[in-house]
Order: sequence, then structure tokens, then C-alpha cells
Amino acid sequence: MAGLTEPPAMDLQDALLQQLPHTLSRTAYPSLGTHYEGKVRDTYARGDTLVLVVTDRLSAFDRVLTTLPFKGEVLNRLSAFWFARTAHVVKNHFLDMPDPNVTVARRCTPIPIEVVVRGHLTGSLWRDVQGGRENPYGVAIDPDLPRFAAFPSPIVTPATKEAVGKHDEPISEAALLARGLVEPKVWAQIREVALALFAEGQSWATSRGLVLVDTKYEFGLVGDTLYLIDEIHTPDSSRYWVRQDLEARLAAGEEPQMLDKENLRRWLINERGFMGNGELPTIPDDFRVELAGKYLAAYEAITGVILPLEIGPVAERLTKNLQVAGLL
Repeated sequence: MAGLTEPPAMDLQDALLQQLPHTLSRTAYPSLGTHYEGKVRDTYARGDTLVLVVTDRLSAFDRVLTTLPFKGEVLNRLSAFWFARTAHVVKNHFLDMPDPNVTVARRCTPIPIEVVVRGHLTGSLWRDVQGGRENPYGVAIDPDLPRFAAFPSPIVTPATKEAVGKHDEPISEAALLARGLVEPKVWAQIREVALALFAEGQSWATSRGLVLVDTKYEFGLVGDTLYLIDEIHTPDSSRYWVRQDLEARLAAGEEPQMLDKENLRRWLINERGFMGNGELPTIPDDFRVELAGKYLAAYEAITGVILPLEIGPVAERLTKNLQVAGLL
């Protein structure tokens, strides 16, 4: 209509600030089934189906700290994106996404380990090496390899899958087999699949100007069939570096530009001296907004799509969409 103009686009920081009071911290839907609250996901189990509600909770060092605007939506949409892109590698549990924060999934028998594939020497592995921790994964690390350097080929470093509030523990392949956490035949398949998934992720990340540094996968079984479960290649489960200035930053002795949760871990260590033990630190709102911006930047970089931001109570929208889908 003549005389009317489009309203100006909302500034991203303003949008994130407005969303702070509306984040999804927890859910309670007894009619969805048996409820299990993880660090980030609320899982409801009924029959052969799971309803996974990806909240906005933010965790680090196995402790839940706060919430971030739109974090759950970013994780859920990214997992759906990657499940579709890697379905040719291994079956996955994804069935439907009735809400931006919800995945309806096939119920699998989870295998109680996290499978971490690493392409570079960084993160907890670097801290282990620097701290003199002796070979926690049973994988020999060249002591002369500098921080952030790429391994000759990706390595697999499993960890135990512990309950909320407990720290997942590094474990070698020999130890996880000796403890009976997984059958040898199944572990051989998991190892092969994990490396194939990582190769797919690295290839796509390279095409998007990123480096997929490392990631964790979780698997389950339906009968004898292996399924990828939980999430895949999200900023929570993976490290991403910006490729464009990587060499220059490393040559200058600087850290890579990161689009993942490692920004939080570095802040907690450097600013609060926190690595998971003791009283939880307070996360200031301006840093919550900054971190949320990193998650949104990662989503855009990976998918090539800017996430449309819907300001308002996530819980209200979630309940409505679950009702529309006939799940409530």
C-alpha cells in the first residue's frame, strides 16, 4: 500500500536480549511417556518411540549452567540437517520434527559410550597431554605435536556415558571391550561408521569455509542393526573453526576462531577458573547473548540459511505444536 514501509529488521543482539526471559529450561509432559532429563535433552519414551525435546540449557564440563536463546532450536535443526546428509552412511533414529525444538525418534537400545573422533590436538586431549595424563585413550600422541595441529589421520577416543552430574571418563578401546560395554563385533562397526561420518562432516565443513575439528557420536541398536542417535555435528557435540584466517591466527600464536561450545569452556577456565568442580559460576547476560550469536553463526555457516528468529515463550509454542501433532 502506498505510503507504508517495511519495519526495520530487528538487530540480532536486541532479538537475543528480548528472548532471554523466554528460553526453554525444562519441560513436564507426563502424557508423552516416561521422562528422562539429560543435560540438554528431555526425553520422553513410550513404546517404540521417543520424543526428544531439545531445551535451551547450556552445559559444560558435565554441569548445567544456564540457558541460551534459540540454542535448542539450533541444535535440533542442525541435527535434522546432518541426519539427512549422512543417512547413506548409517541408519539414524530421526522420524519427524513437529516443533523446532522437538525430534520424534525411533527408540533404540543405547550403547553406553560416547565415541569421540578427533582430527586435531586440542580441547580435553590437549589438556590431558599438557597435564601429563598418561595415555587415557590408549592412543599414542606424538609429544612434539603442537597444539591445534592436525593428526596424520583422525583418531577415535571413546568415553564412558555417565549420568547427569557425573563426569564422562576417558576410556581406551581395550578397556571398553574388557568391561563389556560393547560387543567386539559391534565396536568394530561403530569405529568404522564413526570415521565415515567424520569424513562426511569434514568434507561438508570444508565446502562451507569451516574445519570440523572433532565431534562425538552416540549409537544404539534395534535388534542387531546399528543406529546413530542423540545429535550429530552440532556446536555442542563438535568443534568448528573458521578456515579463512586459521593459518594466520596459528602463525601469530593466536587461537582459532571458534563457532562452538569451546568459547564457553575457554571463558570458564580463563575467567572463572572453573572446570566442572565446585560451585557453579554465574553466566552474565551479555556473555549469554554473545554465545547465542556464535550458535546462530554456526547454523548459518553450516547450512547456508539464516535462522528466522521467533521472539516469545518457547514453552507455549512447543505445547501448541505437540498438541497439533497429536502427541499431547
